[in-house]
Amino acid sequence: MLSFFFNTFIYNPIYNGFVFFIDITPFHNVGLSVILLTILVRLIILPVTHKTVRSQAKLKSLEPEINQIKRETENDKQAQTKKVMELYKKHGVNPFSGCLMLIIQTPILLALFWLFNNEISNGFSTERLYSFVEIPHYISMLFLGFIDMSQKDIFLALAAGISQYFQIKLAIPPLPPREANAGTPSLKDEFARSFQTQTKYVFPVMVFFLSFKMFPSAVALYWVTSNLFSIAHELFVRRQAGIETNPKPQ
Repeated sequence: MLSFFFNTFIYNPIYNGFVFFIDITPFHNVGLSVILLTILVRLIILPVTHKTVRSQAKLKSLEPEINQIKRETENDKQAQTKKVMELYKKHGVNPFSGCLMLIIQTPILLALFWLFNNEISNGFSTERLYSFVEIPHYISMLFLGFIDMSQKDIFLALAAGISQYFQIKLAIPPLPPREANAGTPSLKDEFARSFQTQTKYVFPVMVFFLSFKMFPSAVALYWVTSNLFSIAHELFVRRQAGIETNPKPQ
């Protein structure tokens, strides 16, 4: 049942969209089709991602108030949780919105990885095609004239890792510096700092390694396109949030 749902409503539409883009792009270029398909998928899930990014932007703007509540209720965790949740409710913030985005994006990411990693290397099949979609008679694997989408490429792998770093750096708010007289940091604070450091530095390295060692360059190109889309979206939402939270005087 789960496999049927995944294939019918996620993988097959993405597969057909990819073949369709190859058919309409100049020279039936696979690289351009990867970019177009990635942008299309990001636009389709934009309502969810936009709501999540806006919520995260609001959370960042509320950090001073949250830190104040934590200082005032340091010895009463129950009251601290209650006041923080009241603050979230007052400003219309859902701290769990990121979970919904993860649930929606995970099967789409799996479908894209499977598509770029298997179909490009092994050739397209007509079994999954809709009646109005045809496999192009000619397919160009060269992106920018010299990058073979079916092979690994170190330049696209580097671009994937670097863009992933900046996307994470922009999305994750920096933790406040340790105060000299703050005493021994709590286990929770140390875990948060360790997790943020690993996310910011280790994950981009993993993206580079996977893009260069395990997947064809089409996957790296997807990563670059998706990261650039996320960066542009985050900057746009931050600008809008800044305008809304600091309105100009009339």
